[in-house]
Amino acid sequence: MTIDATIRSALDSAELTYDRKGDGVYFVTLPGVKKLQTNCWLIAREHSFAIEAFVCRRPDEAHEDVYRYLLRRNARLYGVHYTIDEAGDIYLVGRFGLDTVTEKELDTLLGQVLEAADGDFNTLLELGFAGSIRREWDWRVSRGESLANLQAFKHLVEPADGHRPGSLTGD
Repeated sequence: MTIDATIRSALDSAELTYDRKGDGVYFVTLPGVKKLQTNCWLIAREHSFAIEAFVCRRPDEAHEDVYRYLLRRNARLYGVHYTIDEAGDIYLVGRFGLDTVTEKELDTLLGQVLEAADGDFNTLLELGFAGSIRREWDWRVSRGESLANLQAFKHLVEPADGHRPGSLTGD
């Protein structure tokens, strides 16, 4: 089986959405929960295979805390690791020899990318974008907008006792 056929078979078996961009090049969308989707490139060349997934843009704040988290997290990842690009955006990447790429291994790697990107997403937002989250929360409250997709970050805007100043109920 060719590498191209192996990739297509693995993606089809996992029922993933993808576009073939050329021989051995695939743009895959991994569905998530916290991070609604993770876009991932699979790139097979003559002698190597790469997987690259965008996770999060450059943190606005607490860079040292974000990077410390990523470095510690790298120790627990299989086949991929966190890195940043020249703009400071956060990616998961992996590089392999073609002989290691099987359907089972691709399934494992894609599962690891999804688990890491989706599982770490809120933590990365809390660490690197807490100020932006607070401002967005206050802006929505001032305009009566929905806070539904910010509920995971409620603890960032409310005191530990759950009572916001000016509120009788803590709501």
